[in-house]
Amino acid sequence: MKFVRFRDDAGAVRRGTLEDGAIHFGGQTYDPHDVDFLPPCEPTKIVCIGRNYAKHADEMGNDVPDRPLLFLKPPNALAGHGDTITAPAGTERLDVEAELGVVIADQCRNVDAADAMDVVAGYTCVDDVSNRDDQRQEQNWVRGKAFDGAAPIGPVLATPDEVPDDAFVRSSINGERVQDGSLADLIFSIPELIAEITSYLTLEAGDVIATGTPEGVTALSDGDRVEIEVEGVGTLEHTVEWP
Repeated sequence: MKFVRFRDDAGAVRRGTLEDGAIHFGGQTYDPHDVDFLPPCEPTKIVCIGRNYAKHADEMGNDVPDRPLLFLKPPNALAGHGDTITAPAGTERLDVEAELGVVIADQCRNVDAADAMDVVAGYTCVDDVSNRDDQRQEQNWVRGKAFDGAAPIGPVLATPDEVPDDAFVRSSINGERVQDGSLADLIFSIPELIAEITSYLTLEAGDVIATGTPEGVTALSDGDRVEIEVEGVGTLEHTVEWP
């Protein structure tokens, strides 16, 4: 099943289901083209995983880490399907990074890997938009990764049964594919990530784990249209602009 958060004609925020190309809520049917999509969850934080694909680590000139490399994006970084992301002033290089997002169902801490899927509400698409200019100059990546709009997610939350274990993770810019990876190539699996993260911090309902990006990260230009696609979830679309 696929769930959608959206704003209806009256401005009310609704949570419906997406079936057969239409959104259903409260006995009514909505055309997806006629509603404003919202991020499918309301996280207190997005926990991102760096270098979780070997080929991506290689293209960035880095080694594969011995344990998951963690960094955070705060709620101000959220953006939704159809939004426009504005590059921070002075930024020259903004990269696209397609990722599977794992949405947490319940508050949890110290979750064993064997039980990890019990705390998963579903999956979504994430673009870990990266400001490389500042990322390369700082260690905590706040300017590089946590600026406003740096985490578009959506368009839906898909239950785990919708997404194959080897689902493709792709990105395209203006219709041209630049990334084409597979969840089968994750270095650290989703259960391993949940176990590692919750050994350090509490995850809240609605929090998102961005599981890492495959090779092919590519620089964006003013006006580009970005598509992030995860098999079984759908396609997240957004544009970028420079101030």
